[in-house]
Amino acid sequence: MTASTESELAFVGPAALAAMVRAGEVRPRELVELCLKRIERLDPSLNAFRATLPDEALRAADALEAKLGADGGERLLLAGVPIAVKDDTPLAGQATTFGSRSPARSAPADAEPVRRLRAAGAIPLGITRVPELMAWPWTASDAGGVTRNPWDPSRTPGGSSGGSAAAVAAGLVPAATGSDGAGSIRIPAACCGLVGMKPTRGRVSTQPAAELWLGLATYGALARTVADSALLVDVVAGSLEGDRDRLEPPPVSFRHAAASEPGRLRVAVSRRVPPGVIARLAADQRLAFERAARLLAELGHDVQEAHPAYGAAALEVTLTYLRALAEQREQLADPTAVGRATRQLAAAGRVVVPVPVRGLLRARRPRTARRILALWDEYDVLLTPGLSETALPAEGAQRRSGPVALERAARFTPWTPLFNLTGQPAVALPAGIGSDGLPLSVQLVGRPGAEATLYSLAAQIEAARPWAGRRPPLS
Repeated sequence: MTASTESELAFVGPAALAAMVRAGEVRPRELVELCLKRIERLDPSLNAFRATLPDEALRAADALEAKLGADGGERLLLAGVPIAVKDDTPLAGQATTFGSRSPARSAPADAEPVRRLRAAGAIPLGITRVPELMAWPWTASDAGGVTRNPWDPSRTPGGSSGGSAAAVAAGLVPAATGSDGAGSIRIPAACCGLVGMKPTRGRVSTQPAAELWLGLATYGALARTVADSALLVDVVAGSLEGDRDRLEPPPVSFRHAAASEPGRLRVAVSRRVPPGVIARLAADQRLAFERAARLLAELGHDVQEAHPAYGAAALEVTLTYLRALAEQREQLADPTAVGRATRQLAAAGRVVVPVPVRGLLRARRPRTARRILALWDEYDVLLTPGLSETALPAEGAQRRSGPVALERAARFTPWTPLFNLTGQPAVALPAGIGSDGLPLSVQLVGRPGAEATLYSLAAQIEAARPWAGRRPPLS
C-alpha cells in the first residue's frame, strides 16, 4: 500500500473494513500492520496506549485469515478489525492497571464484551490509557503521564476513556472499547469529535464483575460514525446470568435502527444545569446546542423546551461516585499507589458514605429515577449540550487537590452523570467545530432500553450534517 492508501484505509470504519476483509480486498495482517505502524508514528505525541500487543495481534490476524479461507467468515461482523481495549476491561493474559501505579496480575480471561468482540472477528491490538481509577474527565496520571487530543495536543481527549478516544480520532485503530460511569464514553467522544453511546444499564454484560461502580458504569465503545457505533454495541450487547442488571435483547438490531427513519419524535430540549452543579455554558457550545435543536425541528420533529425533574440527583451521583471510588481503590494490590486527588476523594468516600449510607443511596435510586424519567412519559428524546466547553488543558486538574479537581470536573460535564444514575441510554454526537478549532457536541438521551430510537435519530442528524470526513491535525 502507498502512504496515501494507508492514510485513507486508517479512516475506514469497522463495518466497511470487515466487509473488505470478507471480500478478500485486504488481509487482516495488513490491517494490524497498518495500525501498528500508525501507533509507532503518532502515539509518541498522543500517549493513547499503555501497551501494544503486536505479536499476539499478528498471530490472531493469521489465524483469522485461515478461518476466512475455510468458511468465508460471513458471520464475522468485525472480521479482521483491529481494536483497542480500555485499561479497565480485563484482557486475557494482560494486566489491568486502572491507570494506577499499583502492581496488577494478568487477567485469567477476557471480560465478556472483549470475548464477544473476538468472537465477531475483532483483533485486540493494545490497551489504552485511563486516568487513575477512571475517576476523571481528563486522562493524566502519575502512572501514565498525559494523554493528548489529536485535534490539539495541548488539550485533553477527555476521560476516562481518553486513550480510546484519542486512538480512534487519530486513526490509530478503527474502534475502541470504553466504559461510562459518569460520562466516561460520552465526554471523550465529545472532546474528540466521535460518537459515544452509553448503553442502558444491563444492556452489556459486566462479567466478570456483577456490576461496575455500584451500577453507575457500563461498557460500550467509541467510533467515528453512528452506523459503526451501532455495529459495535450490537456485537457487545447481551446480559448474562450473574449480571446484577439484565435486559431482554432488542427487537431489531441497532444496525437496522441506524439505517431506519426515526419517524416524527417528541424531543425535549434543555440546557438547564442540574441543581447543585455550578457551570456556565460556553458560547460555542450554546450555539451548537441551538443549531441542533433547530435542525431537529427542520427534520420534522416536535421540539419543545422541557426539563427533567433533577431534584437532588446530582448530590446522589456525587455520593455514589465517592463510595465507588473508595471501593475501587481498595481493590488495588497497593491502595497507596494513587495520586493526591484520587486518594483524598477515595478517603472521603469511605468516611462520608459508610456502609449504611451506601445502602440508603441504592434504595433511593429507583425513586429518583422514576422522578427524572417522568419527562419521557411526554417525550421520546431529550437533547442537552454535551459539555459546558470544549476540551480542557491536557493535564486537567491532575495536580490539584481532590475537592478542586472534583469541582472542575463537575463544571466541565454537568449533563452526563445524571443518566448513569437513572441507567438511561445516552449518546454524544459531534456538533461542529468551535472557534478554537476543537469539536463541539450535543447529547441525546432516551428512555431505558431505547438505544434504537437514539441510533435512528442520530443517523438522521448525521445524514443532515455529516461529520465523519473531518480529521484532526494530528492524524
